[in-house]
Amino acid sequence: MIGNMMINKFVRAAAVLLGLSLVALVPVSVAQTEPAAAPAAAPAQAAPPDAPSAAPANGAGLQLKATGTKVGTINIEQAIFASNEGQRDFQALSKKFEPKQNELKSSSDEIDSLQKQLSAQQDKLNDEAREKLVKQIETKKKAFDRAQQDAQEDFQSQQGEIGNRILTKMAPLIVQYAANHDFGLILDTSQQWPRSPVLWNGPAVDITQPIVEAYNTQSGVAAPTGPTKKPTTTGAVTKPAAPATKPATTTPNK
Repeated sequence: MIGNMMINKFVRAAAVLLGLSLVALVPVSVAQTEPAAAPAAAPAQAAPPDAPSAAPANGAGLQLKATGTKVGTINIEQAIFASNEGQRDFQALSKKFEPKQNELKSSSDEIDSLQKQLSAQQDKLNDEAREKLVKQIETKKKAFDRAQQDAQEDFQSQQGEIGNRILTKMAPLIVQYAANHDFGLILDTSQQWPRSPVLWNGPAVDITQPIVEAYNTQSGVAAPTGPTKKPTTTGAVTKPAAPATKPATTTPNK
């Protein structure tokens, strides 16, 4: 994996759930109060009283009118990751980036080794040899920084594509579930207050788990085997410190 922090940026930037633009979709859709115009001849279909139905992935479920009075919450980031499809696809993405992770680790170790060499020998090196070694470290560090940034951006981009794809199919289920259970508003708690509009909430109003279960049923994706963990984006490879351009002490050349 490329790093040790979570999309918590995963979907935060959902982003970040995911830098993802995930959190904006559901609250806006759920909060809408006017349904889209429908043909007069088309009768309204009664929704199941308990479990959310498998709403079409084209977003038709988002046209339901918010007539309920309850306020609920959902952790979109958690719902996406906890779904069987999310776990499967994020595991595959992490596996895909393992070679790049190993490559970055190797580059980082090489830079660390050169820095230790500089620290141990700088008093014995003449100015020309010292500056040559410093320049070699700086060149390798710049190449490492570019490679790490490129890998991180690529990882986050593909991570965001997975999250947005799942959310596009999950959003109608959320709206359908809210309509079936008398919710008039659903708020996302992927981020903590004050970034989130939710200061505090209890488990009684959280619909994350039932949405995950409904989505798993709709997707038909089997639960992955083995331990799972959230995808990460940065930090697995420690960025080497820049070498000092001058030694701490100087001795005259002999």
